[in-house]
Amino acid sequence: MGTSYGLIEVSGVVAAVDSLDAMCKAAGVTLVTWERKLGGRLVTVIVEGDVADVKASVEAAKDLCRQNNHILAASGVIAAPSDEIRKMVALSAKRIQRQLEEMKAQPPESQETDSQEQ
Repeated sequence: MGTSYGLIEVSGVVAAVDSLDAMCKAAGVTLVTWERKLGGRLVTVIVEGDVADVKASVEAAKDLCRQNNHILAASGVIAAPSDEIRKMVALSAKRIQRQLEEMKAQPPESQETDSQEQ
C-alpha cells in the first residue's frame, strides 16, 4: 500500500469527514494527512493506497459530495508521486502529528479553550 495519493478539497470540516468516511469505506485507502485553510472553510484530505483503490475512493467522495450538496473544490489522483510530492505530504503529516502531541500535553481545560478559538 502507499504507492498512490488521492486528494479531495471540500468546503468545510463536516464535508471533509463525510468524504473521508466514504473514501475509506469504498476502497482500501488510508488517511495520510489533511489541511484546513480559511478557518476550516476549505479542507484538503489526502489518502494513499494502490492506484485502483485511490481512484475508487476519490470517485466515491465526488459522488457523495454531489449527493449531499457538499462543495467539492477540487479532486485528483497522483498515481506515481515524485519524491518531492512525497516529502511535501510527509511534512504535512508530521505537522499534524506534532499538533496532536502538543494538544495531548495540554491540560484538559486548555484544550477546550483552544478548540473554541478555532
